[in-house]
Amino acid sequence: MSTIAEVELPANEFALRQALVSIPGAEFEVVRLAAHESDHVMPYVRVSGAETETITEALESDPSIEDAELLDDLGDELLYRMNWVENIRVIMHILLDEGGTVMEMHGQDDRWHLRILFPTRDALSATHEFCTDKGLTFSIKNIYDLKQSTGRGEFGLTEDQYTALVTAAESGYFDVPREVTMSELAAELGVSQQALSERLRRGHKTLVESALRVGDASFGDDY
Repeated sequence: MSTIAEVELPANEFALRQALVSIPGAEFEVVRLAAHESDHVMPYVRVSGAETETITEALESDPSIEDAELLDDLGDELLYRMNWVENIRVIMHILLDEGGTVMEMHGQDDRWHLRILFPTRDALSATHEFCTDKGLTFSIKNIYDLKQSTGRGEFGLTEDQYTALVTAAESGYFDVPREVTMSELAAELGVSQQALSERLRRGHKTLVESALRVGDASFGDDY
C-alpha cells in the first residue's frame, strides 16, 4: 500500500546546510529533483527572502554544492539548477533504494521539510531504519496511507485519479530511473497517454493542495 510521509531533516545533516543557516528567513524550495548515479543529486531550487548577492555568496561557500547555475531572476525569487554532492545519503536512499518520490521539499533556517510518496509502508520503515543506523535524524511528522476504502474521498481524488496515482507508484513510474514508461502504464490502465498524463497531473495537484494538509498523524509502533 502506497504511503505518504511528512518528515523533517535538520539542515546540518543535509544539503545546503551552510547556506540555510547563513541566511536566516530565506526559503529554499526544491521544484524538481533528479538522482544521478549514486553520488550526486541535481535539483532545481527556487530561493526567496534575501538579496541576490547574499544568496550567491552563500551558495558559493556551501561545501555541499558543486555547482549552482542561476536560471532565472524574477526579482523576489531566484531559480537555480544545482549539483549536490555532500550530505545526500538520505535522499539517495529514498530515491534509489526505496523507490520513493519527493513530492514537496523546502528548507528554511535550520530545517528541511519534505513530503514523500513511498510505494509501501515497508519502504518508509526501511528509510527510518537506514537513518537510525547511519546516525541521521529522520523525524516523521505525519503518515497517510492511500487506502482504497478511504484514501480517495479523504484526499479529494476522483476514482480515475486515485487509480492512476496508485498504479503508477506501485509500477515504478515515479522511480529514478523509471521502471515503466508512460505508454506502458497507459496500456495497463486501458487509456490514452494524454488521458493518463492529465489524471496524474491533476491528481498530484489535488494531493499537494488539499490531501497533504488534512488528517492527524498516524504513527505506527516502529516510529
